[in-house]
Amino acid sequence: MKQYDIEHLRTIALIGHHGSGKTSFMESLLHVTGAKETKGSIEEKTTTSDYLNEEKDHQSSMSTSLIPIEYNGYKFNFLDTPGKREFVSEVHQVLSVVKGAIVMIDGTKGIDIGTELVLSDLKERNIPTIIFFNKMDRENIKLEELVTNLREIIGYQAVPFLWPIVENNDFRGYVNLVDMKTHVLDNGKISEQPVPDFIADKVNELRENIVESVAMSSEELLDKHLGGEEISYNEICLGLREGVLSGDLKPIVFGSVKDSVGVIDILEMIGQFMPAPNDLKPVNGINPDNNEPLKRETKIEEPFSAYVFKTMIDPFIGSINFIKVFSGSVESGQKIYNPRTKETIKVNAISLLRGKEQLSTELLHAGDIGVLIKLDDIHTADTLCDPKSLFKINGPVIPSPTIYVAVHPKNKQDEDKISTALNRLSIEDPSFAYKRNRETSQLLIGGQGMNHIKLIIEKLSNTYKVEVDTDEQKIVYRETIKRKVEAEGRHKKQSGGSGQFGVVKIIFEPINPNECEFEFDEKIHGGSVPRGYFPAVEKGLIDTFVEGPLAKFPVIGVKATLIDGQYHAVDSNEISFKIAAALAFKEAIKTAKPTLLEPVMSLNIIVKDDFVGDVMGDINKRRGQVLGMEPLEGGKQRVLAEVPEAEIISYAMDLNAMTQGTGTFAREFIRYDEVPEHILSKIL
Repeated sequence: MKQYDIEHLRTIALIGHHGSGKTSFMESLLHVTGAKETKGSIEEKTTTSDYLNEEKDHQSSMSTSLIPIEYNGYKFNFLDTPGKREFVSEVHQVLSVVKGAIVMIDGTKGIDIGTELVLSDLKERNIPTIIFFNKMDRENIKLEELVTNLREIIGYQAVPFLWPIVENNDFRGYVNLVDMKTHVLDNGKISEQPVPDFIADKVNELRENIVESVAMSSEELLDKHLGGEEISYNEICLGLREGVLSGDLKPIVFGSVKDSVGVIDILEMIGQFMPAPNDLKPVNGINPDNNEPLKRETKIEEPFSAYVFKTMIDPFIGSINFIKVFSGSVESGQKIYNPRTKETIKVNAISLLRGKEQLSTELLHAGDIGVLIKLDDIHTADTLCDPKSLFKINGPVIPSPTIYVAVHPKNKQDEDKISTALNRLSIEDPSFAYKRNRETSQLLIGGQGMNHIKLIIEKLSNTYKVEVDTDEQKIVYRETIKRKVEAEGRHKKQSGGSGQFGVVKIIFEPINPNECEFEFDEKIHGGSVPRGYFPAVEKGLIDTFVEGPLAKFPVIGVKATLIDGQYHAVDSNEISFKIAAALAFKEAIKTAKPTLLEPVMSLNIIVKDDFVGDVMGDINKRRGQVLGMEPLEGGKQRVLAEVPEAEIISYAMDLNAMTQGTGTFAREFIRYDEVPEHILSKIL
């Protein structure tokens, strides 16, 4: 693929709910621009975007794919993102490197809540956006209602640029309201024809809306418009571009991906109205050595800097890192620097990808997107820069897992293999995590929801040939005591020669387990226990507290004070006092009222206003406590709560069901609380 100057590059995120038609849109674009002879099919598993085995099996995008398209002197880098909320981390990474977005909406279903969240996010980030209402070939599309609902979400900046021609539920084509050309679909072919009489008034009304929007963009054009002078086509295009770049205009397009109707117009609109990489503000970053704020302009003359927004590990090729070059250029053999690892690396190979197809290129320069191959110690969210001009970008916050599931290989011979596989998967997807719980011995994998977890399990099988079974995550409790008691531990052993002898009296009392797990003190008078044995007594208790008396969970929140004891000049030793200390605690437990402590998590939940009542009621049912609420933009609320971890093992799925897939939450351990009596009996 040839090199394009910065002004003729466009980088666009393709976003939309599952089933809205994103992947089919890419197939239409590839076909009409000549990149593919025939359109691929989701059902036949021949699409360029969905090339992973898991995507083919589920007929759903689960990973961002890069699709570069050349058309009319421009290079368009499309990033086709997953539509399900569990993969939102991929979308956030993409939004950190794009200059524009197309939001695909299924016109038969309207704006679902997931799309509403995406639109609000794009508005908050001020990313120029085109809204494409797809599936106009279907019956009973309520055009006016779609526009009204959209404007309720993002305001009157939403302005139709393409309007469909629909007569008696028959989709016949569309009118381009910018150049006022009418395109009619007849026997699968599109031809230019006059505007049909039955929509002429509507088209004139919508055209006037566009002209008024342009007139409002400058005082000169407004005076011209109010004076009855015609605003030229070039002036209209310039005004529309300024409006789209500033966020004052968000073009609405109606079309049919199935019939490839409207897709070329969208491509032309992206070239005309969407920003080139150097149209917007410089990239903000820091010097990683001293945190000094820095900026990089999107110029080839600037020092090289790039951001890694996605990493894939191919079993045969190795690491494939998707980068957006913010400044300068990079080519094979060049030395680059990674601020995270503080290492200088030599670039092995550079390539472009179209789906999984590699396209050759000599270099990548400012504003472009491509991949670096076989550089193993580069991960998603890394910045890469010139070794002589250090620069680091702070990427989006990577969400912590909201759900954990325990897994174990079906074949014990795969124990070593699974660790390598999970490590590689976590490099590919930083929103996925895994850990071995030392106390339960469970291997836990964590993700953003069950669909995310299922994808990881499928990749283990498909890519790494590791089959696993799953179990529910076990809660790691703690044990403590509720009553202050005094107890004696006596250890005596004689079997010829030197024996073992140690006696201790210890006061055990409860302390705050969240402030101190264990405290040891001594108040020995008269040398009943020599000072040299104090560490042995403490160590004996520490070893004993590893497994508590109730359910073998660690003991915390206990203060032990050594107050008296006995020793023998010949038979006493460290092991004797370690054993005596353990026996003292065993005796104390009989009257110290041992109990269980459970982990309590803080929840930071964000939901739409409509679901706040349901969420709060559900928190109470889970033995939780709502601490407060905070209103947010876009008709949403932040709910802060504390809930026992045992009650939220499946919360990711439950919140999803409660909020129709729109609720999000983050969780964090905050403390241990005593398990209520009625729950304690069930656990034990």
